[in-house]
Amino acid sequence: MAMEQMTQPVQRLEKPRHRRKMPSEANIFLVLIGIALVFELLGWLLVGQSFLFNRQRLVVMILQVSVIGIISVGVTQVIITGGIDLSSGSVVGLTAMVAASLAQTSDYARAVYPMLTDMPVLVPVLAGLAAGAVAGLINGSLIAYTGIPPFIATLGMMVAARGMAKWYTRGQPVSMLSDNYAAIGSGIWPVVIFLLVALIFHIALRYTRYGKFTYAIGANMQAARVSGIDVGRHLIKVYAIAGLLSGLAGVVLSARAISGQAGMGVAYELDAIAAAVIGGTSLSGGVGRITGTVIGTIILGVMTSGFTFLRIDAYYQEIVKGVIIVAAVVADQYRQRKRRKA
Repeated sequence: MAMEQMTQPVQRLEKPRHRRKMPSEANIFLVLIGIALVFELLGWLLVGQSFLFNRQRLVVMILQVSVIGIISVGVTQVIITGGIDLSSGSVVGLTAMVAASLAQTSDYARAVYPMLTDMPVLVPVLAGLAAGAVAGLINGSLIAYTGIPPFIATLGMMVAARGMAKWYTRGQPVSMLSDNYAAIGSGIWPVVIFLLVALIFHIALRYTRYGKFTYAIGANMQAARVSGIDVGRHLIKVYAIAGLLSGLAGVVLSARAISGQAGMGVAYELDAIAAAVIGGTSLSGGVGRITGTVIGTIILGVMTSGFTFLRIDAYYQEIVKGVIIVAAVVADQYRQRKRRKA
């Protein structure tokens, strides 16, 4: 019996193999490629032209989404903390008016501030950034120190900022901006600014204490508070940065349009939130990356450009965009439930 047991082959215990998961950004990038290929196919079938191999169309698409991308970088950080920012579009309109009013030339007889024309380009830029940062500070302070839900606080700022933008020049557009200011929005500068902003905050979120605190607050605010994080102070910082980036977007947008108008940035906050959610940022907080948001922003740009290319009515574009946003949220909820079970 003992000999029989010795002659039997020894069964080796194999260690369980852990499948290496693809990063979420890779999956989102595959979605981007899939959407682009669908538009390419439909382009040849319905229009008889290529969608992807048109340099001018791609350049225009990237320029159009660059402003949304700048906003979405700030909105992503807010959502990671478990909050929301509905005011970013209105802050864009307000900061565009403020910056443009200080960038007018002395040749214009109806300048907003006749004594402040032909200012160095740094002055209107800093004014726009400051106006955005102040709006963000107000949002963060209301949320941190009064306990108002982020939805309500930023909704109030959305209405107030849009009203201030209209009041600032009684609804009149601000035109005749200097060439130096207009250069900010010319060429590929909006894209360069967007990518620099994305790179800076990608590094900040992944490799600094600021990022660790941001994720910790979104994952469990009470645990973050117990661990010694000054939650209120950090939330103010996050919302101030979101406001600052909305101000930067307002500067870029007004420079690109060579004018400031109170109606600028309408519904941009929804596109920014959509870009973040499509890019994998969880509305529950604690999850999200700037790289995913960048890809999500490009997906929105491809969709808008693709629908225009196929001559699909704008109403249908909004419907499809809404469906994609809901689908992204549903997918996020599914991932959250799966993570809890694991």
